[in-house]
Amino acid sequence: MQEIIDFIKETGVGYFATVEGQQPRVRAFGFGYYEDGKFWFCTNNTKKVYSQLQANPYAEVFFSKPDFSQFLRLSGHAVFDTSLEAKTKVMDAMPAVKGLYQGPDNPIFEVFYLEKGEAVLEKFPPTEPPKVVKF
Repeated sequence: MQEIIDFIKETGVGYFATVEGQQPRVRAFGFGYYEDGKFWFCTNNTKKVYSQLQANPYAEVFFSKPDFSQFLRLSGHAVFDTSLEAKTKVMDAMPAVKGLYQGPDNPIFEVFYLEKGEAVLEKFPPTEPPKVVKF
């Protein structure tokens, strides 16, 4: 799992996919942190991504090296956590988020994690089978 976490940290921003009705939706997304089999992210409850995940909690995030020589697909089921502890941990892991929301008690600030999923790390061109890690 450490190789997956290191890859996400190295590549930085990922592209987060949800579904709105029958239409896929993709947007750039920052990564919070990984702990106890959960990949943590944040958003706010005024954004479409929030309502999309409420309607259909399955999502996928794509991370890639700039030259596309290696990429990662991280997919799973999004679970929101409204606890101040979870919001504080995500905010501490993402300093830029603090500037947007000022504090973890901001009523629009939401955090969630992906669970029951898998991470697929692949090379391009493929020189070996993809590395698949269930979480």
